[in-house]
Amino acid sequence: MGIVAWIVLGLIAGFLASLIMKGGYGLLGDIILGIVGALVGGFLSSTLLGIPLTGLDLTSIVIATVGAIIVIAVARALTPGRAAV
Repeated sequence: MGIVAWIVLGLIAGFLASLIMKGGYGLLGDIILGIVGALVGGFLSSTLLGIPLTGLDLTSIVIATVGAIIVIAVARALTPGRAAV
């Protein structure tokens, strides 16, 4: 995937994860969250399930969104004073 595809995937996945986890991070924050989520989700899906991130398709968006949700959950669990919603 090219850099533009990573940014688009990151924006979509980060936005969806922010909606699901009820907390917005702004445009740039959502893009970064989505890209990190794509890396985490891609690693987990290829390692555990044998499903790689291949491009900008529905499977990749779902995997990246799940990865971004995991990143948000871990960040919230490690941040003191922030209530888990």
